[in-house]
Amino acid sequence: MKIIVLVKQVPDTEEERRLDPVTGLLDRGANECVADEINERALEVALRHRDANKGTEVVALTVGPASATAVLRKALSMGADSAVHVVDDLLEGADIAATARVLAAAVQQAGFDLVVTGNESTDGRGGVVPAMVAEHLGLPLLSSLNTMEITPERVAGEATVEAGNLTVSALLPAIVSVTERSAEARFPNFKGILTAKRKPLATLSLEDLGVIPHGGGANSTVLTVSERPARTAGKKIVDDGTAAKDLADFLVASRLI
Repeated sequence: MKIIVLVKQVPDTEEERRLDPVTGLLDRGANECVADEINERALEVALRHRDANKGTEVVALTVGPASATAVLRKALSMGADSAVHVVDDLLEGADIAATARVLAAAVQQAGFDLVVTGNESTDGRGGVVPAMVAEHLGLPLLSSLNTMEITPERVAGEATVEAGNLTVSALLPAIVSVTERSAEARFPNFKGILTAKRKPLATLSLEDLGVIPHGGGANSTVLTVSERPARTAGKKIVDDGTAAKDLADFLVASRLI
Protein backbone atom coordinates (compact mmCIF):
# COMPACT_ATOMS: atom_id res chain seq x y z
CA MET A 1 0.00 0.00 0.00
CA LYS A 2 1.18 3.51 -0.81
CA ILE A 3 0.04 6.36 1.43
CA ILE A 4 0.71 9.99 0.49
CA VAL A 5 0.59 12.49 3.33
CA LEU A 6 0.09 16.15 2.44
CA VAL A 7 2.22 18.43 4.61
CA LYS A 8 2.58 22.19 4.73
CA GLN A 9 4.97 24.87 5.94
CA VAL A 10 3.19 27.57 7.97
CA PRO A 11 4.18 30.56 10.12
CA ASP A 12 4.69 29.58 13.74
CA THR A 13 1.27 29.58 15.38
CA GLU A 14 2.80 30.76 18.66
CA GLU A 15 3.53 34.14 17.07
CA GLU A 16 1.32 36.89 15.64
CA ARG A 17 0.66 36.36 11.95
CA ARG A 18 0.48 39.33 9.61
CA LEU A 19 -0.75 40.15 6.14
CA ASP A 20 1.39 42.06 3.67
CA PRO A 21 -0.46 45.39 3.21
CA VAL A 22 0.71 45.67 -0.42
CA THR A 23 -0.10 42.18 -1.73
CA GLY A 24 -2.80 41.20 0.77
CA LEU A 25 -1.04 37.86 1.19
CA LEU A 26 0.22 36.25 4.36
CA ASP A 27 3.62 37.68 5.26
CA ARG A 28 5.61 34.47 5.63
CA GLY A 29 8.82 36.37 6.33
CA ALA A 30 7.44 37.98 9.48
CA ASN A 31 7.67 34.78 11.53
CA GLU A 32 9.64 31.60 11.71
CA CYS A 33 8.08 28.95 9.48
CA VAL A 34 7.42 25.45 10.83
CA ALA A 35 5.67 22.23 9.87
CA ASP A 36 1.94 22.45 10.41
CA GLU A 37 1.08 20.33 13.45
CA ILE A 38 -2.17 18.99 12.02
CA ASN A 39 -0.28 17.51 9.05
CA GLU A 40 2.21 15.91 11.43
CA ARG A 41 -0.75 14.14 13.05
CA ALA A 42 -1.80 12.95 9.59
CA LEU A 43 1.73 11.65 9.06
CA GLU A 44 1.62 9.86 12.41
CA VAL A 45 -1.56 8.03 11.36
CA ALA A 46 0.18 6.82 8.19
CA LEU A 47 3.37 5.85 10.02
CA ARG A 48 1.51 3.82 12.63
CA HIS A 49 -0.16 1.85 9.86
CA ARG A 50 3.19 1.36 8.11
CA ASP A 51 4.84 0.21 11.36
CA ALA A 52 2.17 -2.50 11.77
CA ASN A 53 1.97 -3.47 8.10
CA LYS A 54 5.17 -4.33 6.26
CA GLY A 55 5.21 -3.33 2.62
CA THR A 56 3.44 -0.03 3.24
CA GLU A 57 5.14 3.03 1.73
CA VAL A 58 4.63 6.52 3.18
CA VAL A 59 5.37 9.56 1.01
CA ALA A 60 5.30 13.15 2.28
CA LEU A 61 4.26 15.73 -0.32
CA THR A 62 4.15 19.52 -0.19
CA VAL A 63 3.55 22.48 -2.48
CA GLY A 64 5.55 25.51 -1.40
CA PRO A 65 8.67 27.66 -1.73
CA ALA A 66 12.22 26.36 -1.51
CA SER A 67 12.20 26.80 2.28
CA ALA A 68 9.46 24.15 2.54
CA THR A 69 12.16 21.52 2.01
CA ALA A 70 12.76 21.74 5.77
CA VAL A 71 9.22 20.49 6.38
CA LEU A 72 9.82 17.48 4.15
CA ARG A 73 13.14 16.74 5.85
CA LYS A 74 11.35 16.67 9.19
CA ALA A 75 8.72 14.31 7.77
CA LEU A 76 11.52 12.04 6.55
CA SER A 77 13.19 12.14 9.96
CA MET A 78 9.89 11.18 11.57
CA GLY A 79 9.77 8.08 9.38
CA ALA A 80 8.38 8.88 5.92
CA ASP A 81 10.07 6.76 3.24
CA SER A 82 10.37 9.49 0.61
CA ALA A 83 9.18 13.01 -0.19
CA VAL A 84 7.97 15.10 -3.12
CA HIS A 85 8.31 18.89 -3.28
CA VAL A 86 6.38 20.88 -5.87
CA VAL A 87 8.09 24.26 -6.15
CA ASP A 88 7.63 26.84 -8.89
CA ASP A 89 7.77 30.65 -9.03
CA LEU A 90 4.35 30.64 -10.70
CA LEU A 91 2.88 29.31 -7.45
CA GLU A 92 3.79 32.38 -5.43
CA GLY A 93 0.62 33.57 -3.70
CA ALA A 94 -1.31 30.49 -4.85
CA ASP A 95 -4.86 30.38 -3.49
CA ILE A 96 -6.69 27.23 -2.41
CA ALA A 97 -8.11 26.56 -5.87
CA ALA A 98 -4.70 26.61 -7.55
CA THR A 99 -3.09 24.71 -4.68
CA ALA A 100 -5.69 21.93 -4.77
CA ARG A 101 -5.29 21.53 -8.52
CA VAL A 102 -1.52 21.18 -8.21
CA LEU A 103 -1.75 18.81 -5.25
CA ALA A 104 -4.17 16.60 -7.17
CA ALA A 105 -1.83 16.48 -10.17
CA ALA A 106 1.16 15.66 -7.94
CA VAL A 107 -0.48 12.79 -6.06
CA GLN A 108 -1.92 11.41 -9.28
CA GLN A 109 1.51 11.40 -10.90
CA ALA A 110 3.08 9.74 -7.83
CA GLY A 111 0.42 7.04 -7.62
CA PHE A 112 -1.28 6.14 -4.34
CA ASP A 113 -3.82 4.03 -2.51
CA LEU A 114 -4.65 6.60 0.17
CA VAL A 115 -4.07 10.33 0.70
CA VAL A 116 -4.06 11.58 4.29
CA THR A 117 -3.96 15.22 5.36
CA GLY A 118 -5.07 17.58 8.10
CA ASN A 119 -8.62 18.91 8.03
CA GLU A 120 -7.44 22.55 7.83
CA SER A 121 -4.13 24.39 7.88
CA THR A 122 -3.32 26.72 10.75
CA ASP A 123 -2.51 29.67 8.49
CA GLY A 124 -5.37 29.94 6.00
CA ARG A 125 -7.88 27.74 7.90
CA GLY A 126 -9.93 27.31 4.73
CA GLY A 127 -10.65 23.66 5.46
CA VAL A 128 -11.67 22.88 1.87
CA VAL A 129 -8.46 21.75 0.17
CA PRO A 130 -8.96 18.02 0.97
CA ALA A 131 -12.44 18.17 -0.57
CA MET A 132 -11.15 20.02 -3.63
CA VAL A 133 -8.36 17.49 -4.15
CA ALA A 134 -10.90 14.66 -3.87
CA GLU A 135 -13.13 16.40 -6.43
CA HIS A 136 -10.24 16.80 -8.90
CA LEU A 137 -9.42 13.09 -8.54
CA GLY A 138 -13.02 11.91 -8.52
CA LEU A 139 -12.50 10.03 -5.25
CA PRO A 140 -14.44 9.70 -1.98
CA LEU A 141 -13.49 11.96 0.92
CA LEU A 142 -13.72 11.02 4.59
CA SER A 143 -13.45 14.39 6.29
CA SER A 144 -12.34 15.40 9.80
CA LEU A 145 -11.78 11.94 11.25
CA ASN A 146 -10.84 11.61 14.93
CA THR A 147 -9.84 7.96 14.52
CA MET A 148 -8.92 5.93 11.48
CA GLU A 149 -8.56 2.28 10.55
CA ILE A 150 -6.93 1.21 7.29
CA THR A 151 -7.25 -2.19 5.60
CA PRO A 152 -6.00 -3.27 2.17
CA GLU A 153 -9.44 -2.62 0.68
CA ARG A 154 -10.93 0.28 2.63
CA VAL A 155 -10.47 3.07 5.14
CA ALA A 156 -12.87 3.79 8.00
CA GLY A 157 -13.07 6.12 10.96
CA GLU A 158 -15.14 8.22 13.32
CA ALA A 159 -16.06 11.86 12.80
CA THR A 160 -17.79 14.25 15.18
CA VAL A 161 -20.89 16.07 13.94
CA GLU A 162 -23.34 18.39 15.67
CA ALA A 163 -25.71 15.59 16.67
CA GLY A 164 -23.03 13.11 17.78
CA ASN A 165 -20.47 10.83 16.13
CA LEU A 166 -20.50 9.23 12.70
CA THR A 167 -18.74 6.02 11.68
CA VAL A 168 -17.84 6.31 8.00
CA SER A 169 -15.93 4.20 5.49
CA ALA A 170 -14.88 4.17 1.85
CA LEU A 171 -13.21 1.81 -0.57
CA LEU A 172 -9.66 2.64 -1.61
CA PRO A 173 -8.36 4.74 -3.26
CA ALA A 174 -9.68 7.59 -1.13
CA ILE A 175 -8.82 10.93 0.48
CA VAL A 176 -8.92 11.34 4.27
CA SER A 177 -8.48 14.37 6.53
CA VAL A 178 -7.87 14.12 10.28
CA THR A 179 -8.51 16.43 13.23
CA GLU A 180 -6.46 17.39 16.27
CA ARG A 181 -8.11 14.49 18.11
CA SER A 182 -6.18 12.01 15.98
CA ALA A 183 -2.84 10.45 16.87
CA GLU A 184 -0.26 12.72 18.49
CA ALA A 185 2.83 13.04 16.30
CA ARG A 186 6.07 11.36 17.30
CA PHE A 187 9.35 13.24 17.73
CA PRO A 188 12.17 12.50 15.29
CA ASN A 189 14.91 10.45 16.95
CA PHE A 190 18.64 10.67 16.28
CA LYS A 191 18.62 7.71 13.90
CA GLY A 192 15.69 9.19 11.99
CA ILE A 193 17.45 12.52 11.59
CA LEU A 194 20.56 10.82 10.19
CA THR A 195 18.70 8.51 7.80
CA ALA A 196 16.51 11.37 6.54
CA LYS A 197 19.49 12.80 4.69
CA ARG A 198 19.74 9.64 2.58
CA LYS A 199 16.06 9.27 1.73
CA PRO A 200 14.83 10.35 -1.73
CA LEU A 201 13.34 13.83 -2.06
CA ALA A 202 12.05 14.63 -5.54
CA THR A 203 11.53 18.21 -6.74
CA LEU A 204 8.86 18.89 -9.35
CA SER A 205 7.85 21.99 -11.29
CA LEU A 206 4.48 22.82 -12.80
CA GLU A 207 5.91 21.84 -16.18
CA ASP A 208 6.82 18.41 -14.79
CA LEU A 209 3.19 18.00 -13.71
CA GLY A 210 1.76 19.40 -16.91
CA VAL A 211 -0.19 21.99 -14.92
CA ILE A 212 -0.34 25.75 -15.43
CA PRO A 213 -2.80 27.38 -12.98
CA HIS A 214 -5.11 29.90 -14.57
CA GLY A 215 -3.81 33.41 -13.97
CA GLY A 216 -0.58 32.07 -12.45
CA GLY A 217 -0.78 30.98 -8.85
CA ALA A 218 -4.00 32.70 -7.83
CA ASN A 219 -7.54 32.50 -9.12
CA SER A 220 -8.67 35.17 -6.64
CA THR A 221 -7.55 38.73 -5.92
CA VAL A 222 -7.29 40.50 -2.56
CA LEU A 223 -8.86 43.94 -2.93
CA THR A 224 -8.26 45.51 0.47
CA VAL A 225 -6.39 44.75 3.68
CA SER A 226 -6.95 46.36 7.07
CA GLU A 227 -5.23 45.87 10.40
CA ARG A 228 -7.18 44.23 13.18
CA PRO A 229 -8.18 47.03 15.60
CA ALA A 230 -6.37 47.14 18.90
CA ARG A 231 -8.24 45.71 21.86
CA THR A 232 -9.89 48.33 24.02
CA ALA A 233 -9.76 48.33 27.79
CA GLY A 234 -12.50 46.36 29.46
CA LYS A 235 -15.06 47.79 31.84
CA LYS A 236 -14.14 47.56 35.51
CA ILE A 237 -16.95 46.98 37.98
CA VAL A 238 -16.26 48.04 41.55
CA ASP A 239 -18.37 46.33 44.19
CA ASP A 240 -20.10 49.14 46.08
CA GLY A 241 -23.16 47.04 46.74
CA THR A 242 -24.49 47.11 43.16
CA ALA A 243 -21.84 44.94 41.49
CA ALA A 244 -24.24 42.04 40.86
CA LYS A 245 -26.74 44.28 39.08
CA ASP A 246 -24.01 46.06 37.10
CA LEU A 247 -22.55 42.73 36.01
CA ALA A 248 -25.97 41.42 34.96
CA ASP A 249 -26.69 44.62 33.03
CA PHE A 250 -23.32 44.34 31.27
CA LEU A 251 -23.96 40.72 30.25
CA VAL A 252 -27.43 41.59 28.97
CA ALA A 253 -26.11 44.59 27.01
CA SER A 254 -23.41 42.37 25.50
CA ARG A 255 -26.06 39.78 24.60
CA LEU A 256 -24.20 37.14 26.58
CA ILE A 257 -27.26 36.06 28.56
